[in-house]
Amino acid sequence: MKISSSAFENNGMIPSEYTCDGSDVSPPLAISDIPMEAKSLAIIMDDPDAPMGTFTHWVVWNISPQKIQFTKGEKISFPQGKTSFGHKSYGGPCPPGGTHRYFFKLYALDLILNLKEGSSKADLEKAMVGHVLAESKLMGKYSRR
Repeated sequence: MKISSSAFENNGMIPSEYTCDGSDVSPPLAISDIPMEAKSLAIIMDDPDAPMGTFTHWVVWNISPQKIQFTKGEKISFPQGKTSFGHKSYGGPCPPGGTHRYFFKLYALDLILNLKEGSSKADLEKAMVGHVLAESKLMGKYSRR
């Protein structure tokens, strides 16, 4: 399974358009090679370089395995969890200093999760235990000027 973006390469710089310094919209994402037996997908975007510990920027689950792409700033119709910003939607990179790494982690699951909208990243990770068929990561970097 693979997750990629036409906006930036893996290990590349995330354009400011997708950050708090720009439009703060989610980047386009493409998903491929999803396992046939997958019942749902989940995405977690986080920043492990945040000074107070890993900062969660986006949490989405129960994505249809037929969903192979997200367009730039797409309105998400799947359940979303609460981010470290305190809301239930994408929150772009906004590092306080230095260059941070942002991981878009994609999971293929063997079930549809029974999680309520606004659940935390920890709730999602706990619900996924024992149900991950495949996972993939896309990492982008961002530094405020």
